[in-house]
Amino acid sequence: MSAQPLPTLCLVRHGETAWTISGQHTGRSDIPLTEHGERSARQLESRLRESRFVQALTSPLQRARRTAELAGFADVAVSDPDLMEWDYGPYDGRRTAEIRVERPGWKLFADGCPGGETVDEVGTRADRVIGRVRACGGDVVVFAHRDILRVLIARWVGLTPRDGRCFDLAPASLSLLSYHHDLDTPIIRRLNDAGP
Repeated sequence: MSAQPLPTLCLVRHGETAWTISGQHTGRSDIPLTEHGERSARQLESRLRESRFVQALTSPLQRARRTAELAGFADVAVSDPDLMEWDYGPYDGRRTAEIRVERPGWKLFADGCPGGETVDEVGTRADRVIGRVRACGGDVVVFAHRDILRVLIARWVGLTPRDGRCFDLAPASLSLLSYHHDLDTPIIRRLNDAGP
């Protein structure tokens, strides 16, 4: 008798936006995908077509929802507010270099955002998502944003939320989280695969 395959969590970062290009922190600002972002999202459909997901979750922000739609999940993706991007507070829409003029040495994962969220608050949201995903008992796909996904990756493998700083995710990239031998050994199977 063969063992059941271990479940996989597929993470999809939304496609490109104007602020992705300009390097602005894009938290709760609800901005659309660029034309290139829409094309990249459509290309995800062929990359995800063979997978059999028991659930699809998406951030309620339009850049993630639209990516899910264009990737073929319009009718099945469930909005999950815990997948919203980090609340950057007044730093939303600003570049790191601009913030550091006022606050020298500022680092998102170390310092958080005044009037926004701390890294631990983002970690709490990521933990709730992981709990729901693990309760599904099958493969799940998530459409969300760079920094919440970085924290989610760290938490999946038992690292602190702050350790999310060690990962980077390109627009429209796929990452796969799963397990090694059993459900007690969570692993990162693939990271930041921007594909062809």
